[in-house]
Amino acid sequence: MTSTFPGTERAFALSDFDFELPENLIAQHPSAERSGSKLLDGTAATPVDRVFRELTSQLRPSDLMVFNDTKVINARLFGEKATGGKLELLVERVLTGNQVAAHMRVSKKPEVGATVALTGAPGTTAHLRATLLGRWPDADGPLFRFVLSNDQGDDPYTLMERHGHVPLPPYITHTDSAEDAARYQTVFAKNPGAVAAPTAALHFDEALLSAIDAMGVQRAHVTLHVGAGTFQPVKTEVLAEHQMHSEWYDVPQATQTAIAECRARGGRVIAVGTTSVRTLEAWAQSGQVTGDTHIFITPGFDFKVVDALITNFHLPKSSLMMLVSAFAGYEHIMALYRHAIAEQYRFFSYGDAMLLTKEQARHAEV
Repeated sequence: MTSTFPGTERAFALSDFDFELPENLIAQHPSAERSGSKLLDGTAATPVDRVFRELTSQLRPSDLMVFNDTKVINARLFGEKATGGKLELLVERVLTGNQVAAHMRVSKKPEVGATVALTGAPGTTAHLRATLLGRWPDADGPLFRFVLSNDQGDDPYTLMERHGHVPLPPYITHTDSAEDAARYQTVFAKNPGAVAAPTAALHFDEALLSAIDAMGVQRAHVTLHVGAGTFQPVKTEVLAEHQMHSEWYDVPQATQTAIAECRARGGRVIAVGTTSVRTLEAWAQSGQVTGDTHIFITPGFDFKVVDALITNFHLPKSSLMMLVSAFAGYEHIMALYRHAIAEQYRFFSYGDAMLLTKEQARHAEV
């Protein structure tokens, strides 16, 4: 079966979320200033081109902005098997007992119980090791479970911080640099665990956050550790057949209270990024304030929490294209993307942003 939009007779499938993107519009580096990137204001029928720091002109003192405070870890590790074969790990999740769950890229997988040597940071004598314990989360799982260790007994977070590489997205072609270490991270990143940045929040610098605070706009945080699955295209033409990746989230009590207070004063809950949307709507749908979510938001989804959304431009055929289409309306989103391409907006993680409101709210204001 396909997904049908409310109020229409049209059924939608994967191919409806495809579009042609000129390669030169895929941002390889961040803008010179975080808040100096472009902002496509899509809150009305006609798009408006702005600079991101002009976001304040679209905010109200009664609003609540919800940010994802996850911190990107240096999750990419390189190594060598005893046979000399090269190996690459992308740590998806840190487990207990110095164990991690990781994607593994290697020509021939090592045997369970084998230990491989990992490359430490240049100039160090650290002896990093990864011992394969099996698959994760079960015997048929897509990830591999390793124990990370060194002679000093450091924990995985410490080892990755010192010796890992910034896990840049697959469409960024350069190796990670000092610029990436600083800019592929939000200015308020707090809780380590993400292998991809909550990219809409990368546009916020301290000056813009101070301006938002000065307006009286409230800020709150959730945590969702963004996984590598965020870059994977949906491959099934029938949307309902797609197996959504899992990500861990947490909605603190302070944020729950802030949302209730925002509702009481008639304000809007503005999610900064699709990861904040996934977190808030997973909480609203399940009633669980923390845990793993497989939520797959497609057109027809009933949003319970989020009223407005700040988001970057997403990959064709991705689950995030479906999420923003569910939120702001399919035809509106596709028109905004056509405008963005024509106006040379920069796409994906280091690219520009959009401001969206729910389709029903936009129509009500016309």
